Amino acid sequence: MTDNVVPAVINVDLEGPRISRHVYGHFAEHLGRCIYGGFYVGEDSDIPNEGGIRLDVVEALRALDIPNLRWPGGCFADEYHWKDGIGPKEDRPVMVNTHWGNVEENNHFGTHEFMALCELLGTEPYISGNVGSGTVAEMSDWVEYLTRGGDSPMVRLRKANGREEPWKVKYWGLGNETWGCGGNMTAEHYANEARRYATYCRDHGDNKLYRIAAGASDFDYHWTEALMKQLSHLGCQRVERPLYQAISVHYYTFAGTWEDKGAATVFDTDQYYTTLAKAARIDELLTGHANVMDLYDPRKEIGIVLDEWGTWWNVEPGTNPGFLYQQNTMRDALVAGVHFDAFHRHADRLHMANIAQTVNVLQSMILTDPDTGAMVTTPTYHVFAMNRGHQDAAGLRVDTPEGLPSREVDGGELSTVSVSASRKNGRLLVSLSNLDVEKSVDVELDLRGGTVGEVTSQILTAEAPQAHNTPETPEAVAPREHDGVTATGKGLRVRLPAHSFVTVEGRLA
Repeated sequence: MTDNVVPAVINVDLEGPRISRHVYGHFAEHLGRCIYGGFYVGEDSDIPNEGGIRLDVVEALRALDIPNLRWPGGCFADEYHWKDGIGPKEDRPVMVNTHWGNVEENNHFGTHEFMALCELLGTEPYISGNVGSGTVAEMSDWVEYLTRGGDSPMVRLRKANGREEPWKVKYWGLGNETWGCGGNMTAEHYANEARRYATYCRDHGDNKLYRIAAGASDFDYHWTEALMKQLSHLGCQRVERPLYQAISVHYYTFAGTWEDKGAATVFDTDQYYTTLAKAARIDELLTGHANVMDLYDPRKEIGIVLDEWGTWWNVEPGTNPGFLYQQNTMRDALVAGVHFDAFHRHADRLHMANIAQTVNVLQSMILTDPDTGAMVTTPTYHVFAMNRGHQDAAGLRVDTPEGLPSREVDGGELSTVSVSASRKNGRLLVSLSNLDVEKSVDVELDLRGGTVGEVTSQILTAEAPQAHNTPETPEAVAPREHDGVTATGKGLRVRLPAHSFVTVEGRLA
């Protein structure tokens, strides 16, 4: 293999597992300016809104076809009592958000507002229930309030608050980070709690819950094993449905330590490669948790839900350290590209993933200015947009018979090219990332079992990986048409400039 050409084989007629659209999910926590000032500005705001929900953010996210939105946390979920967020806003009690900045929370954005947001977005709600400081009865009542028809105490309460018909709420989290901010539990203790809470989170009518047990941090495979052992339906006893249908895991990427994670926009080449090497470990993480689950569930009935992932940097100078506001660069976009390629490879077990978070927090899609109200989309937003054709597509295996170019990073090897592919509705979509900060590379796509025509391509790159978007320069990092794709006798040759993300799409014949 030459230094700048990578052969890759794709059998376009051999479909793999379906890539769930839900791996392109999102996350909105009551944290900093994600909800207030991000999604929600109040009905009296000069910013165009519907019921207080800002419409420019809704419009931008609708363009991504976002499949689900996780709420209200995060750590906030396990101190949130849902009945404080219903009824007339003037009667809702104020609480203190002890996890994130110790600020007062007026509860003006609650259950009805969240469901209205989901309806505006055309997305499915994913609600994370309170296990840490709540009760089984409280969570059970919330499920009933949201999803039950007919007549019951919670139905009557919902109707009194202006909603006659129940909502559809499929996805339900049984707590969050119960090993830490969600209760500081042991794996075995939480596994028992998960069984108990799952029992009382009931299906009402035709609303069938997809219950997600709160899983591990990073590579804690013991936690996953403890939860798998609790599912008696996977042993000699068979029941119609497991008590929970998925187990979550959380994984964040940064260049430094938890105490000093590094800056979002000021980093050197070594920190750049360290970040991408840590991002690439998502494949190892998903493989490890899947291997544990395979021992108990060889038929892959239980899903993995990676409901928190993304980069985590030191906050921007001058901002509240509890608000986790950070900028978003071309480096962050490549982190997303690497993650999605891994998600596509693990489509047989990974059922959902949620980037943290959607607006103004961590690796967000959208940033809003607290003074002017201006909104800007981030480089990561554009990766989601360019990749949206993978949602619910059939994954295609990508083989690189001569290997991938790599470099040594922190004692390990980082592949500097990442590729994934899928087909849907007669169209092929290939996503490619070049992580090399300086060198371009060509990828030769050997397309077997079909031919491709009407090819289009987009590229996302910038002069430097530190480039980012601001209200003054909103398109410093934005996709454009890519002219670096040429037809060959076997398929396509794709030029990847340094630190770039590219998608290639064409009609299959």
